[in-house]
Amino acid sequence: MIRKIVTAMGLLAAVVLPNVAAAQTEVKIGIGFGVGFLPMFIADEMKLVEKQAKAAGLDVTASYRRFSGSSAMQDAVLSGSVDVGVYGVAAMLIAWDKARNTPQQIFGIAGVNSSPLVLVANKPDAKTIQDLAPTDKIAMPALVSPQMYALQMIAEKIYGKGQQDKLKPQVVALPHPESLNAMLTGGTEVKAYFSTPPFTQLVLDSGKAKAIASSEDAFGGRSTFLAAGATKKWLEANPKMADVLVKAIDEASDIIRKDPKKAAEIYLKIEPSKLLDQARVEAMLKSMPDDFGTPVYGVKTLADFMGRVGGIKNIPAKWSDVFVPALHASASN
Repeated sequence: MIRKIVTAMGLLAAVVLPNVAAAQTEVKIGIGFGVGFLPMFIADEMKLVEKQAKAAGLDVTASYRRFSGSSAMQDAVLSGSVDVGVYGVAAMLIAWDKARNTPQQIFGIAGVNSSPLVLVANKPDAKTIQDLAPTDKIAMPALVSPQMYALQMIAEKIYGKGQQDKLKPQVVALPHPESLNAMLTGGTEVKAYFSTPPFTQLVLDSGKAKAIASSEDAFGGRSTFLAAGATKKWLEANPKMADVLVKAIDEASDIIRKDPKKAAEIYLKIEPSKLLDQARVEAMLKSMPDDFGTPVYGVKTLADFMGRVGGIKNIPAKWSDVFVPALHASASN
């Protein structure tokens, strides 16, 4: 009788265990709006996370949820509403610092976009930031944003240490479409706008505004605009997923470079536009082939600035202290 029971249990395990092993794991990914998130749009449309997970021996399904701004994304990651968030490096550094040595500490997984942030102005006589009057408002999507840190870094370079907030009273938070409209129509107190693609291209192509500064002035070169990050707790519970995400983002970025037509089609499917057609988006992507990819740039420069002005208490010794080992061999800085 005992032998029969043992045999029956073995048969039951043979039936049940494969079903348990086949259970899918859902990875919830937070994304935002704009061309900067295109690698994630492509990963969603072409199921690249699922593809790379399968190659790693995992059965994963990825879902995507959209947020507006780094603060909302950060909150979603910390609350567990999403597992992975794509947002600004400054917000990531703050969470890396505040939750240091706890399960909630945020670590970067990969870069997503390094397009320059461009400060445009529709004030005819404005050639530099110094030409903006104290009454001229500067629009950006949120008061805590990559644009704000870039503006502070530029202000410090122009006006000296301790003057990083000199232009802060002029900043107003406006969604990108409203900022674009202010540049195109004029007639408001908003005379400048810290833009991102595709809004940068739209406003500059219109001839109604011109560039007076950029994030490259702040960092002295390229800097990461968007990166993917997750909590230490989630990364430790899913040890293969960081490498999976790096490979998926790299594959999506490669598609943008090699097949900008397809990438443009996917972008317009996710974000239909009355101002952009297929040909215009494709041309824009061809003009920015190196803006997408997993390497990160300017992380240490930003961390040093944030430490100097009190944005973080613990300054990482190197960029790799903030990002997972899966990225350490990349051409990052």
